[in-house]
Amino acid sequence: MRVIAGTARSLKLSAPKGTDVRPTTDRIKETLFNILSPMIYDTRFLDLFCGSGGIGIEALSRGAAHCVFVDNSQVSIECTKANLEHTKLADRARIIRGEADGVIRRLADEPFDMVFMDPPYGKLLEKKVLEQMAVYDILAEDGTVIVEADAETEFDYLEGLGFEAYRVKSYGSNKHVFIRKLQSADAE
Repeated sequence: MRVIAGTARSLKLSAPKGTDVRPTTDRIKETLFNILSPMIYDTRFLDLFCGSGGIGIEALSRGAAHCVFVDNSQVSIECTKANLEHTKLADRARIIRGEADGVIRRLADEPFDMVFMDPPYGKLLEKKVLEQMAVYDILAEDGTVIVEADAETEFDYLEGLGFEAYRVKSYGSNKHVFIRKLQSADAE
């Protein structure tokens, strides 16, 4: 696992040991950031269920202004901290240990341009987080949420929360779902 582009390009990242964390592969990360690259510069980025911090670090390397990393595992937090120090990107980062849906409340006064989450599959944690995001409105007006999920995960509840999926990129067994605030008919 490495940083693909930007100021920390080609630097290797470490990952927590064990099966609790499944880092996004370099190929999928590259595809994701090819989609995000026109929008990433100078953004406020939130990396939920950050694991090793690889996605948020890639965003910082490519020009995001700031990234908040959130995970409930102390092992993941320590790994993310070490990766940030190794890539010399720690000065533009903040790390919070806690449950992602609970941390949303604490970030209510800090709107994010991009939110990435890669929760454990099959536990509906992405739905819990999106429910909290709807209540606490942490997404900037033109912001994007990207959820990495199992290919079978349904998002049919989005409209009821005030969100819409505007793009889905499938990779076989998993996918990235790109979500934004529901666009009113007047705005289109």
